[in-house]
This record gives sequence, structure tokens and C-alpha cells, in this order.
Amino acid sequence: MTNSTSAIETNDVAPIPAGERHGKPWHLFTVWSSPNLEFATIFIGALAVFAGLNVWQAILAVTLGNGIAAITHGWFSSWGPKLGVPQMVLGRTAFGRKGNALPAATSTLVAGIGWFAVNTTSGAFALTSLTELDVAISVTIIILVQVVVAFIGHNFIQKFERYAFFYLAAVFAVVAVIVIGQGNLDANPSDGFQWGAFSVGVALAYGYTQGWTPFAADFTRYLPANSSPRSVGLAAGLGNFTATTLLMSVGAIAWSGVVGEGLPTSAFTAVLPGWLAVLTLIGIAVGSVSANVLNIYSGTMSFIAAGVKLGFKTRRAIMVVLAGVIGGGLSYFAVEDNFRFLFELFLLTVGYWLAPWVAILVVDRILRKGQDIRPLIADNSKHENWIGPFTFVVTTAVSIYLFAKAEMPTVQFYGVFTGPGAENGDWTALAGGLSAAAIYFILFKLFGANKK
Repeated sequence: MTNSTSAIETNDVAPIPAGERHGKPWHLFTVWSSPNLEFATIFIGALAVFAGLNVWQAILAVTLGNGIAAITHGWFSSWGPKLGVPQMVLGRTAFGRKGNALPAATSTLVAGIGWFAVNTTSGAFALTSLTELDVAISVTIIILVQVVVAFIGHNFIQKFERYAFFYLAAVFAVVAVIVIGQGNLDANPSDGFQWGAFSVGVALAYGYTQGWTPFAADFTRYLPANSSPRSVGLAAGLGNFTATTLLMSVGAIAWSGVVGEGLPTSAFTAVLPGWLAVLTLIGIAVGSVSANVLNIYSGTMSFIAAGVKLGFKTRRAIMVVLAGVIGGGLSYFAVEDNFRFLFELFLLTVGYWLAPWVAILVVDRILRKGQDIRPLIADNSKHENWIGPFTFVVTTAVSIYLFAKAEMPTVQFYGVFTGPGAENGDWTALAGGLSAAAIYFILFKLFGANKK
């Protein structure tokens, strides 16, 4: 693939040749900051407050959730330059050639369809608030822009994110100063520390920020193979952590007495000066596009890594259609329904599967320290590892059954050890991650996990 920004990317999931390697580790800071400088990030701070936390508790919760996710995101990003393949291909060591289709397909559904719908919705809200267009028309416009940018590919996305960063960072920095200045940091006083509500706040932030980790190496595989793993990891992890924590904290302050009722984007920008409200709505729309071009692009990579045997252009076209039709359809539904509850439920369920998946890859990587894994992840590899899929399915299912908490106006689900009210939390991701790490380690030691 040429290094031209406007050239349509033709590389598949195979290792990127040395002659096509380019870029610098620091570029990753803007790659992972820009997609998080959007309204969906802000609203997670609001959700932490809605869960029953005061301002400081909400800020602490989102900081912790983001921090845990950013650490593994940075580490996984550092794997890309050496091997030159997408993140989901690297997962073949732990899940095997066939078993890897399970997390890869899940990533495709969550990124290319689920996140696509969430971010399209927030972008459409902003465009409607700005232009007074019908929301359905705004959804259509946002979808078209996202698909075009993502279709061109890696180089164009990197440049788009870099330039978007400067606008988004400037606008949201001013917004943060104004909202914090209006905020009441003593709002929503609590009689005590509600661990249940705190667990929900952490889980919401974790689900959002860890949601980028299945794409981590997708945007580092073009870097020169000798790139410093430390520099790569720090740039990616800090880019993710800084933007998410800042905007989620602003959201927590804003929804603790600053903003009122109404369409979320309109309610948020109503407290800003008119000129800044316009710039912010533009930023929200640009931010949603910044996030979704990564989702569509990496959803495609996951789709291919799942083992679909079709021509490259056909595979990319299929992914675009899936994102545009199914994700777009969900977007039309979300803007008509209660966005708050749908978004909260989606974030929690993202963490349900990501925590076990991340834990399995972490343990597998540690246990394979010093091993050349290239034969295990090659397209023609015969490597299989039943331990990965088994651990993933069992820990995900059991943790949901025991610890999940899903609340919507019309549907409620509570695990065996949780229930309604702020005193009851959602410990699914924590339980799933810890149990997956322990079970995978034990089974690997007992059965060897085809360490060859």
C-alpha cells in the first residue's frame, strides 16, 4: 500500500511489509485522543452520577475504570510494530485458529454495529441541535461521512484523527473550564460510600475505554518494527486515558446541577455561550465521526480475522453494509427511544465480554514470554487452543449469571448476587476478568495449551 493519505488501503490482515512501515509512536496520542473527544464520553460521567454517586465519587470511579483499561490498551498497542498484524490476529495464540472466530466476531458486532450506533446517535443529536434538521436526516448524514472516511483506510484515518484533535482539544478545553466554573463540586452529597453505585461507575468507564483495546495493534502495525514498545504503549495508553478521564469528569460535574432536562446534546450546550455552543455541537459531530471511523475500520479487521474466506474488497464491502444498515438501523431506533438507558446497558455488556478476553490474552502473553508466536498467528497456521474459547465462554456466562445488573424502564435483570438500588452493583467485569485469568493459567499449566 502506498503511504499516500488519499490512497485506498488494500492491505489485509497479513503482516505489513517493511517497505510500507511508517509513522511515529507519538502519533498514537492523537489517534486515541480524538475519538474520545466526543459527547458519548461526556455522558458517561452523567451516567455515573445517575448511578447514585456524588461528583467526586463519580470522578474517582471513571478515573479508575479508564486507568485499568488504558494500561492494557497501551500494552496491547505495543505488540503491533514487531509483528505487523491487527489485534484480533494476535489473539490466535490464546484462542487458536478456529476458536479465535468467537471473540473476533463479537468484536465485529460490538464495534462495527454497536459502537457505530451509539456514536452515530450522539453525532446526529449534535447535528440536529445545530441545524434543526430532522434527527433521521442527521443520522443519515453522519453515517455517510463515517463510511467514506473509514473506507479509504489507515493513512487517511491517521491524518483525519490528527487534524481533528487540534479542533476538538481546543473546543473541549474551553468547555471544560466553563462547566467546571459553573459546577458545584459539593452537589449530590452522599450519606456514605455506596460500593454498588461505585462499581457501576467504574464498569461504565471501563466498558467504554476498554472497548478500544480489540483495535489496539490495528493502528500500530504500520509503525517501523524497531519502534520502542515503551513509547508506543505510553502514547496509546495516555491518549486514551487523558481524553476519556477529562471529558467524563466534565460530564459528572455538568449533570450534578449545571444542565437541565431535554435532548442530551441540547441540554449540555444550553449552559454555554452561544458561540461556544455552536463550536461544541460541531465538535460533537466531528468527534462521533472520529470514533466511528475507527470502529468501522477495525470492525472490518475483526471480521476478516474471524476467518471469512472472501476476496478483500468483498469483505470490506460486507462490513460497510453491516455497519451502515444494521448499525444505522439501531441508530434510528436509539434516537427515538431512551438513549440514556440503552447507552448504559450497552457499556456494561461491552465490559462483560472484554474483561475475560483481555485477561486471557494477558495471561497467555505472559506464559509465552520469549516464544516466537509468528507460526501460531499465520493465516496457514494449524494452531488450535481449546483452553481460550472454553475459558472465555464459561467465565463470561457465569459472571453475567451471578453479578450482572441491567436496568431499563421496561426490562430488568439482576444476577444472583445483585439487585435493584444504588447499594447493589454490577461486578460482572471484575469477576469475569479475575476468574478468566485464574482458569486460563491453571488449564494452560495442566494441558500445555499447544505451546508450540
